[in-house]
Amino acid sequence: MSTAVAPQPPVADDTVIERTVLADRSRSWWHLPATLTVLALAAMVFFGLRAKAGASTTFGLAEKAALNPGKIIPETVTVPTGPATIVLTALCLAIAAFFWWAQWANVALRPLVRIGLLALFALLWVLGFLTWASAGSETMSIGSLLQTTIVLAVPLAFGAQAGVLSERSGVINMAIEGQLLFGAFGAALVSSLVGGALGPWAGLVAAPLMALVIGALLALFAVGYQVQQIIVGVVLNVFAVGLTSFFFGTVMRQNPERFNTASVLPHWRIPILADLPVIGRVLFDQNILVYLMWIIVAALTVAMFRTRWGLRVRAVGEHPRAADTVGIDVNRTRWTNVLLGSAVAGLGGATLTIGTNVAFGEDMSAGKGYIALAAMILGRYHPAGALAAALLFAFADATQLKLSAVSAGGGGIPSDVLLMLPYIVTLFAVAGVVGRVRVPAADGVPYVKQ
Repeated sequence: MSTAVAPQPPVADDTVIERTVLADRSRSWWHLPATLTVLALAAMVFFGLRAKAGASTTFGLAEKAALNPGKIIPETVTVPTGPATIVLTALCLAIAAFFWWAQWANVALRPLVRIGLLALFALLWVLGFLTWASAGSETMSIGSLLQTTIVLAVPLAFGAQAGVLSERSGVINMAIEGQLLFGAFGAALVSSLVGGALGPWAGLVAAPLMALVIGALLALFAVGYQVQQIIVGVVLNVFAVGLTSFFFGTVMRQNPERFNTASVLPHWRIPILADLPVIGRVLFDQNILVYLMWIIVAALTVAMFRTRWGLRVRAVGEHPRAADTVGIDVNRTRWTNVLLGSAVAGLGGATLTIGTNVAFGEDMSAGKGYIALAAMILGRYHPAGALAAALLFAFADATQLKLSAVSAGGGGIPSDVLLMLPYIVTLFAVAGVVGRVRVPAADGVPYVKQ
């Protein structure tokens, strides 16, 4: 038996009726402040209250040769470990308390304010950890830590940009690992064959060309034959490991002077800027691969979201049939983007050899392609976001290297835990965004023209 609803009387005048919607708190409103509170309390208990009594930590800031008039930035700063860590973690608790208030009161924070506060929380937490872990050991050089971070971030950043290019067009690129490995192999081999001052430059050209082999195979099977893309990517990674291991064992190892000589690209030092304290050498005294990383990220960000080409790529990745209707060649766009992404990943592979003066080694990519894939997801399929995530993972790796090298053994942290640190950070970072990241709608879906 249905219930009739009486009609509402019409409005007698011309008054505009506005609909008012009362925003309710999300059921998960407490997740973020609770997580920040737990992290801050854990840091205060383990880093601050359990710090060695009377211990101090020394941070190195400005180098003696840096452009530092009047010693505005001190060369070293020494702080008492316990009190400094407690102050830093207390500030973290203050930020967590602010998020409790904002979430409970349902205050809509501006995105920049929210991101800025989270970044400040992360910075304070990391400083507290470094203060505790470096207590009583040699000076922790911030400039050296950042320098190592940049070096480790380059292959991850290039790999993540390759993933953005492919997956924005609708092709899952699980083959980043193989592309990095082929790029490193090609750079080392060609650089050794050419030799001399031109060797590293020849290797720089060869790296993206070698990575195109993996990219062409990925596009052929994923786009041309509509094979399941994740399986194709994994198979290509295994293929890259097997092929490079074969040539390494049969050719490079037999005659390393001819086929596997370590060489390095020269550093380009930008005068004056390279003499700035802390960030001078980090940003302005690098090889061409680091500068290319900044340029490619900036160019892709503009091209992907401010040009007609980027609009077409995103249309192909979101709604390929609609893109085909307006005259965009879907499969051709996907082929182009997969190949372009492979070439970019090849530059990341070159960083592993000619970028760091290291000869090629068997399976030397060591899972960096999968971490680059995680950086792409954490960066929300955005070039700048992927770069930021790559820097985060690289900073975790650089931190474990630095702490492993100090005489105190990383503040008493077991070496096995330090080795796991980059992967732990990767796992928790990606786990925190899975389910909230919007994947391109047609990502991984083959397109058959009708």
